[in-house]
Amino acid sequence: MTTHVPALIVGAGISGLTCAYHLRKSGIDAQIVEAADRPGGVIRSDRRDGFLLELGPQSFSGTPQLLDLCRDLGIADELVEAPPRAPRFLLIKGQLKQAPLSPPAFFASSLFSAKTKWSILRDALGHSTPPYADESVAAFTRRKFSAELLDKLVGPFVSGIYAGDPEKLSLRAAFPQVHEAERAASSVIRGMLRAAKSKSRPKQRPTLQSFKNGNATLINALAANLGPALHLETSVTEIRRANAERSTRYEATLAMQGSTERITAGNIVLATPTDAAAMLLRNLHGEASSALASIEYTPIYVVSLGYRKSDLSHSLDGFGFLVPRSEGLRTLGTVWNSSLFPGRAPEGQALLTSFVGGATDPQAVALSPNEIVALVHKEIAPLLQIREGPVFSNAALYPRALPQYNLGYAERLAAFQKLRAEVPGLWLTGNYLRGPSLGACIEHSLSVAEQIRESIRR
Repeated sequence: MTTHVPALIVGAGISGLTCAYHLRKSGIDAQIVEAADRPGGVIRSDRRDGFLLELGPQSFSGTPQLLDLCRDLGIADELVEAPPRAPRFLLIKGQLKQAPLSPPAFFASSLFSAKTKWSILRDALGHSTPPYADESVAAFTRRKFSAELLDKLVGPFVSGIYAGDPEKLSLRAAFPQVHEAERAASSVIRGMLRAAKSKSRPKQRPTLQSFKNGNATLINALAANLGPALHLETSVTEIRRANAERSTRYEATLAMQGSTERITAGNIVLATPTDAAAMLLRNLHGEASSALASIEYTPIYVVSLGYRKSDLSHSLDGFGFLVPRSEGLRTLGTVWNSSLFPGRAPEGQALLTSFVGGATDPQAVALSPNEIVALVHKEIAPLLQIREGPVFSNAALYPRALPQYNLGYAERLAAFQKLRAEVPGLWLTGNYLRGPSLGACIEHSLSVAEQIRESIRR
């Protein structure tokens, strides 16, 4: 690597890779370093014994920016779409019931009481004002709708997105569109409809997608495009201002294969989890470093189980199921991978991926991989009428899987961004800023890259 670069990106997850790619496409010699021996962070696809495993995110929503990136990289023809009408299920009183996700299905469903159904109509016809203080997802749902809706529908879907605790998760930070809808229109439903109508871009049906060879296809394409600008097994141990306290040039100390190297950069992008970013910020802004370090993460076990279809009585026709905490299981939910995308399992077999842990059960990560596999099989076997044990199993543990957008998060993040602005040329991107989804990470990292490009061109 040269001794000076216009931009140094630290961390080669999807955010860092996308940022580096956009900068280099703009003609800026951005270099990216990654401490691990592979890029991608939590996005990882593995082929084992004929199964295609997703060890991180199982799929993604095809946002315009994400699809544009795929076309730009020449991998759009590798995309595969899940059946658009694949039903999702909820475990209710020990039985899998189809989740009512449209207004007609909800009001026709026997899963919810007349009181809960009336609360939806009351919101659509009435007026309410959100409290000034930050409100949890659970408190919001009980205030606007009902405890039943929280337990059976909202809570499970919160687990599916954030692996979070709805009693702690901030509505304003985690679901800003919902908060803003009530604030703007005195009704969540009217506000969401108004927001949908005001969007200038053409309507695009959101689709659930992956790639023929797994989500790592996107990572591999970005890494291949970056070529020698991507430096693996290279960690940044320290970042300081170069030469003078008010210098806008930074000096980074790199460690690789037992040696160290110092380079200077006009822009530093921290695209790492918050603990690593906080450590690198210590010498630049102690207060901002402490604010970043305070962000909580939740642990997750991703458990992949392969079964012979002849050992299952359930059709597995659908997306999978989510489990309300009131059902007493430790499994948060299960995705039926081989029902959604082709090539996920050998002929005559099925691949299921379950999740255990999260904010409501952090103790689960103390279990061994064998114990967690046995636990998941024991819990899902009666639900899917599985007669024999799995023919394949894998358990991947992520001690810091997802950032938690808990109460006070928006205020903490705003304060942190104000502090960060005191360090010109320092940028951050990652799943703790605009949301944990693949599309949100890509959108934010493209925005950061564009801001850097504009600052360099000025």
